[in-house]
Amino acid sequence: MINIDSHVDFIETALLERAARLTLDHESAPADADMTIVLTDDAQLHELNREYLGVDAPTDVLSFPASETDPETGLPYLGDILISIPHATRQAQAAGHPVEAEVQLLVVHGTLHLLGHDHAEPEEKARMWEAQAEVMSRLGLSHVRIQDT
Repeated sequence: MINIDSHVDFIETALLERAARLTLDHESAPADADMTIVLTDDAQLHELNREYLGVDAPTDVLSFPASETDPETGLPYLGDILISIPHATRQAQAAGHPVEAEVQLLVVHGTLHLLGHDHAEPEEKARMWEAQAEVMSRLGLSHVRIQDT
């Protein structure tokens, strides 16, 4: 089950669930795996970024892999993805596409992190960016890409 915690009424949760499911499918992850997506604000991402990564700045998305089994259901729990809607909105405006498309990109990116992808090294980044591009293409959003800074 994909749990979505959203207090944002302008983004359809079905879009986010579809992005996560297509990513899970692309990576051959268990279809019944559980994960949580939280749509939040810059302040929460700033605090978590500082606390867990030592970066004293807000960011667009953070992933917290769990790789656990839910004791009640026996299903794998992949972890949590938190997305700053204000940050995503600024990025979407700068890139010239809808915020809904940006948030779907961040869901794909975050889900790939939950599944073990990383972009710290050039080879890892190339694999992750390729997987991202393939999923975004399946979503009909091949023009939406992570903006490297």
